[in-house]
Amino acid sequence: MGGVAGGVAGGAAAGAAVGGMTGPVGAAVGAAVGAVAGALAGRAVKADPAEEDAYWRDNYTGRPYVESGSTYDDYAPAYRYGVDAYSRYPERRFDDVEPELSRDWGTARGRSSLEWERAKHATRDAWQRLSDKVERAIPGDSDRDGR
Repeated sequence: MGGVAGGVAGGAAAGAAVGGMTGPVGAAVGAAVGAVAGALAGRAVKADPAEEDAYWRDNYTGRPYVESGSTYDDYAPAYRYGVDAYSRYPERRFDDVEPELSRDWGTARGRSSLEWERAKHATRDAWQRLSDKVERAIPGDSDRDGR
């Protein structure tokens, strides 16, 4: 099931369950509200690669892990990798998928000079940016980070 469709279905089910406590009308209203919220969450997972690339191109130099003399071209594959990984695994935490990402970095890195130990910080940053977008779209702990 796609991000929006899955979000709508999950949101509608949750809304209906909560609304069901107040009777049939409450269930219908809850399902409708939940469907809208779920759709927002589904859309938030679908990152715009061009938007993310522009964001990181403009902001990478201020990140604490970027070493002096490095270029955006060194970090761009790691940011793209984080965006792609979050889009594939939005229901998981970065720390849970990091071993898989580490294993596959050699293929994903393209021409990046970064080894995984340096690239993972940028990958996590891109992942967290998307996770935070979902969190803002759906209040609560939608990214299950305890915040």
